[in-house]
Amino acid sequence: MKNHPLRPVIIGTAGHVDHGKTTLIQALTGVDTDRLKQEKERGISIELGFAPLQLPDGRPAGVVDVPGHEKFIPQMLAGAASIDLVLLVVDAGEGVMPQTLEHLQILQLLEIRRGILVINKTDLVEDDWLDIVEEEIREQVAGTFLAEAPCCRVSARNKLGLENLLNLLAETAACLPDRDSAGPVRLPVDRCFSISGFGTVVTGTLVSGTVRTGERLEILPLGKQARVRELQVHGQRVEEAAAGQRLAINLAGAERGWFSSGALVASPHRFAVSERLDVRLQLLAEAPRALKFRDPVHIHLGTARAVGRVVLLETDSLEPGESTLAQIVLDRPLAAWRGDPFVIRSYSPVTTIGGGRILDVAASKHRRFRPEVLQRIQQLESGSSGAVLHAVETLQAARLRDLEKLTGLSRDLLQQNLAELTAEGELCQLGEQWVERHLCQAWVDHLVERCAELLAENPLAHGIARATLKESLPKALTLRSFDLLLDKLYAEGRLQRRGDLLAMPDWQPQVSDRQNKILRQLEQHFEQQGLQVANQNQVLEDLQLGALDADPLLAYLIGAGALVRLNSEHLLAKSAYQQALTCLRNHFAGADELTLAQYRDLIAGGRKLAQALLEYFDAAKFTRRQGDYRVVWNLPLKE
Repeated sequence: MKNHPLRPVIIGTAGHVDHGKTTLIQALTGVDTDRLKQEKERGISIELGFAPLQLPDGRPAGVVDVPGHEKFIPQMLAGAASIDLVLLVVDAGEGVMPQTLEHLQILQLLEIRRGILVINKTDLVEDDWLDIVEEEIREQVAGTFLAEAPCCRVSARNKLGLENLLNLLAETAACLPDRDSAGPVRLPVDRCFSISGFGTVVTGTLVSGTVRTGERLEILPLGKQARVRELQVHGQRVEEAAAGQRLAINLAGAERGWFSSGALVASPHRFAVSERLDVRLQLLAEAPRALKFRDPVHIHLGTARAVGRVVLLETDSLEPGESTLAQIVLDRPLAAWRGDPFVIRSYSPVTTIGGGRILDVAASKHRRFRPEVLQRIQQLESGSSGAVLHAVETLQAARLRDLEKLTGLSRDLLQQNLAELTAEGELCQLGEQWVERHLCQAWVDHLVERCAELLAENPLAHGIARATLKESLPKALTLRSFDLLLDKLYAEGRLQRRGDLLAMPDWQPQVSDRQNKILRQLEQHFEQQGLQVANQNQVLEDLQLGALDADPLLAYLIGAGALVRLNSEHLLAKSAYQQALTCLRNHFAGADELTLAQYRDLIAGGRKLAQALLEYFDAAKFTRRQGDYRVVWNLPLKE
C-alpha cells in the first residue's frame, strides 16, 4: 500500500571517499554540501551535509551527504541512522572499494530497507566496462537489502542520467512505510550552534512525532527543558514539522553546553536514559576475531556514541557471524528506545564489527547463564506482547506513558496489546494502570493480611487508615488504582469501610476492664469541659494519665464518635463540637463574614481552640478563608 504522495523522505548517500557523492547531490539539488574550509581544501566531506530536494511526483525530500573517508565513519553513522533510503555510490573507474563495503555493512546493521545502486563518473569509462562494474556491485550486495535494488548509471559532473535517478527515487520513496507522526517527538541532534540574537539552534532528522512552535521539549540525557521559539525546514520557517523532515529548532532558554555528542530533543518524560542496555548482538562474519566477555567496544546509537563493555549472557565468546543475547554497560548515559538498531566498532583498531537491536532500555545488572534472565529477555525479543508483559512486570503498576518509554511501541499498538493481554487474563486494569493479574491478586490478599496484622497490634482500633494500608504496596500504585483494589475487597466482603477506616467485617475493638475505666474518665472529662477544654497534653496531665500511652485510647473514642480531633493538640467532645458548629451556622445566618476574634467570642473559648475549629471547618469546606475573614462555603444547614 502506497503512502500519501507528500510524505517527506530522507535520502542518504554512502560509498567510498572521492566516488562523487557530494558532486551528485549538488547536481540533483543545486546545493554544495561541503561547507567547511577544510572540505573545500581537501576535496572530501568531513561533516554531514544536507540539501533539500523535490522529487518528480512533488514529494519533499532531504538529502544527507555522509563522509566517505574511513576516518569519518562516526559522522557517516550519525547521518545514516535516520535515513529512509540510500544511494550507494560507486566510482565507475574504481569499482567497489573498502569503504563501500563498510558502509554497506553499516546500512545493513542499521536495518535500512530501501536503496538504489548508483554508478557515477560513467563519462570516464567505456560502456562495456560499466557492465562489469555493475556485475561486481551485484556480487557484493548479494544477500543484503540492496540485492534487488535498481541500478542507475550517471555522470554527476556532466549531469547525465539524473532524470532516470530522480524517477527511481520517486518510485522507491512511494513504497516507504509511514513514520510515526502521532508519536512522541524524537530528534537526534547532529548539529548545535549559536546565532547572535537568537540563541541556541539544533538540527536533526525528526524520527517520530510532530514539533510545534511554542511547545516545551526535553534535552536528553541531561534532562533539562526548553521552549521551541522557531522552526525551519531547509531554511523555510514553519509552525510545525512532522516525522521524516530535516529541521532546525531555535530553543529558547537552552544553552549550547547542554548538547553533548548524540543529544536527543524529545517530548518530556517519554524516553529512558540508561547506562545498561539489554540487546540482541550480531557479530559480522567479516569481523577479525571473536568477541570476548567484557570486551570494550564503541557503540553508535542514532547520532550518539559511547564506549561500552559487552557482557555476554549465554556464552563466553561470540564468534564471527554469530549472534547472542548480551548486555552493554556504557561509560555514559544515553537516551534509548526499545527496538533501536545500533552498530558496534572494535575498540582498537577501530573497525565495524557488528551491531544489533535494543531489547530493554532500563536493564538491571544480570547474572550470566541464568535461565530466568535469558527467558525474560527472550520474551522481550519475541514480539510486542512480550515487551509489554516485561514492561508491566518491571513497573509493577504501569501507565501508558511509562509503557511507551520502555516498550518503544506506538500508543495505538500498545493499547491493542494491553487490551489483548487483559482479555487473555495476563493483566488486569486498575483505572489508568495495568498490573500482572497474579500480582493484583497477591496485593488483594496482602491488604487483608496487613489489615489483620495492624489490628492485632492495635486491639483498641476501630480500623486502619487507608493511607497506612497503601504504604504496604509499591509507590508506583496510584491512589485511584489502590481504591479500585479496595472496591474489589468490599465487593468480596473481605474488608469494610468504617468512616475513614478499614477493617475486616467481623472485627471489634478489644477493650480490657482497666482500659474501659480510663475511657470513661476521658469521655466524661471532655464532656464536662465542653468548649473550655484544654489541649490534649493538659487533659492527660489533669487526669494524671501523662505517663500512659493515651493515643490508642483517644483513637478509640474518636472511632466511636465520642470525640472529634481538630488537630494534633485539640480534641472536643462530640456535643461540644456540635455546639461550636451551631455557633458558626447561627453567625452566617445573619452575616457574610467572620473573623477569628468574633468566633472566639461566640464560643466563649480560647483563641487557640477557635483557630483550630476554624481551620477544621476550612478543611471540611464549610468555610473559606479570605485574608483575615472567613466566608461561608459548603456549610450544611444541619447535621
